Amino acid sequence: MKIFSSILFAFFLLYSCGGTKKITVNKASEILFNKYAIVLGVSKSKITNIRLYSFIDDWSGTKYKYGGMSKSGVDCSGFCNVLYNDIYSKSLKRRVSDIVKDINKVSKNNLKEGDLVFFNISKKKNAHVGIYLTNNKFVHASTSKGVIISSLDNPYYKKAYNKGGHL
Repeated sequence: MKIFSSILFAFFLLYSCGGTKKITVNKASEILFNKYAIVLGVSKSKITNIRLYSFIDDWSGTKYKYGGMSKSGVDCSGFCNVLYNDIYSKSLKRRVSDIVKDINKVSKNNLKEGDLVFFNISKKKNAHVGIYLTNNKFVHASTSKGVIISSLDNPYYKKAYNKGGHL
């Protein structure tokens, strides 16, 4: 009964202080925390940049379009460009081959959320770029599946990985 009274009091306090909007925002954030903790295989406490994961959630599944930079179609460097501009307020160059020139290289074991990861695809050096998240996972615009989260441990990306770093 004591627990129920405490919950009821807290609920009343939230509503009486105009807390309905806070409940909605917190509930949406909690859903994102839970979703991406599962997707990334980490605890909810590791998901700290809710703006980043909200952005990823919003763009998830956007189809691939060479040269695209919108939700109607986006390529890998276009996606990284839009994300970096929106989340980190930084501009990237438009082409992967130009972006890679601006990074400070970091070893694969020391990658941090927001670092850029580069891949050699079809014998082309630095032909693909994504953004590192955590736990060896990165988000990118894949030619076959659009905007998705993939693992650096996936044999395809493990073989194709070239370097990672930050601006």
